[in-house]
Amino acid sequence: MILLLRTLAAVVALFGAFVAVPALAGGPKPAPLTILVSIDGFRADYLQRGLTPHIAALAEDGVRAQAMHPSYPSLTFPNHYTLVTGLRPDRSGIVDNNMEDPRKPGVAFSMGKADVSHDPFWWDEAEPLWVTAERAGIHTATMFWPGSDLAIGGVQPRDWKMYDKSFLADQRVDQVLAWLDKPAAERPKFLTLYLDEVDTWGHSAGPDSQEVNAALGRTDATIGRLVDGLKAKGLFAEADLVIVADHGMASTSPERVTYLDDLLPASDLHAVSLGSEATIRPMPGHEDAVAKALLSRHPHMTCWRKADIPARFHYGKNPRVPPFVCLGETGWVISATKGHAVNKGSHGFDPFDPQMAALFVAHGPAFRKGVVLPAFDNVDVYPLLTALIGVKPQPNDGELAHLRPALLP
Repeated sequence: MILLLRTLAAVVALFGAFVAVPALAGGPKPAPLTILVSIDGFRADYLQRGLTPHIAALAEDGVRAQAMHPSYPSLTFPNHYTLVTGLRPDRSGIVDNNMEDPRKPGVAFSMGKADVSHDPFWWDEAEPLWVTAERAGIHTATMFWPGSDLAIGGVQPRDWKMYDKSFLADQRVDQVLAWLDKPAAERPKFLTLYLDEVDTWGHSAGPDSQEVNAALGRTDATIGRLVDGLKAKGLFAEADLVIVADHGMASTSPERVTYLDDLLPASDLHAVSLGSEATIRPMPGHEDAVAKALLSRHPHMTCWRKADIPARFHYGKNPRVPPFVCLGETGWVISATKGHAVNKGSHGFDPFDPQMAALFVAHGPAFRKGVVLPAFDNVDVYPLLTALIGVKPQPNDGELAHLRPALLP
């Protein structure tokens, strides 16, 4: 009998990381259904504009945060990957929307280069939640999410769609609802839904524009469509909804730009990324000139060697981060040369600036009602999701304790 017990214990230890667990210690009982919704660019204070009654109703009957801090840099790809891995960008490997890796010389990763961005090489430094869930035998489905349209660690969601911006918001919701029409044994238990219109108009028209307000109303109606669809299927009462944003949005203009070519010749450097923040590699032989130019004081930009980036940003150790990182004052963007178009809104600024604060709303059987959480970092969403789904989390930077006041015993 003792030998049998020891054998069983060894089996459990060996396979424990790959099986679902009924409930994590101190966490909620896993719900039959968890849906993670990202509303790209939904700044936390947009909820106070009175334009999103469906989201506001979920918050009032559930949980909302005063603010959720994005991780640095407060950009789309890095923060979407942080939300589903619990790792800050410097540890997840998705350190920017645009990046390079010394192991792949001459290759540039960017959101717009599908032939490069769909290479698992860029994503394999972290394991997203759908991979962990699938390995535990839990069906997942992703209606768009950065990284979900390729195999990471050889695993993809059971159901997924290749990102297509022209796929309308209502169509995205209808696809989620269609996946939930599958027989119970095949129905996904964890789903993601990505909505991008608020971010699009935030860039093109600015966060205080009527266009953004209209986009908020349409996106809220989309959330209402999801809720109504869940109710019609008898699934709303058992569904935990977690609605987040990746970052906020700040007003920008052509009058608020720092030009690198005012500081040193363009031939001295290679800018890997530009915008609210810039990451820069000096050209060979120009290291001292670049350091002297960038590390001096600038009115609306601060630059660091990667080793000297402030600790609160948790950034600069990954080899994909170039030798110099510059951050614009909120509202000021960084450009290489004059003549480039400047949006009316942007993000990527200091993640602790209130204009970068992101939405967090949660509702469902795991959550208390009427709770307002103090501000927290978005790495804490991952351990919450693993608890809701009932899987063992991978090593991560988050703390479930920060969200525990939102959870029922």
